[in-house]
Amino acid sequence: MPEAIPTYRPVHLGTRRARRREHDARRGSARSRGYNTRWEKSRKVYLAEHPLCVCCEVHGRVTPATVVDHVIPHQGDMVLFWDPDNRQGLCEDCHNGEKAHLEHLWAKGNIDASQLRFGAVV
Repeated sequence: MPEAIPTYRPVHLGTRRARRREHDARRGSARSRGYNTRWEKSRKVYLAEHPLCVCCEVHGRVTPATVVDHVIPHQGDMVLFWDPDNRQGLCEDCHNGEKAHLEHLWAKGNIDASQLRFGAVV
């Protein structure tokens, strides 16, 4: 009987998954970080008042906002979490792509907080 061809599985993938699991365990659940029923109501009101993605608008596109983004990551600071001036509506693609990239640059100190808001200055 012929043998199956061995499957190549890079070692680093397992360690990446393990690091993600450890990170998620340290940061706690979404509910413990403030994303509760009060947030869901606030999010729904914000999206009704700001229905378009501000990042897409900057690039000349019209896309519905589906995510209420904290311009400056709150990192557990509930005052910053609930600050209405620290919010912007983004589509999921912009939130998970361009904004995530900007937050990475900000965390490394390569850009300042004013560059985390699309279309305006903090």
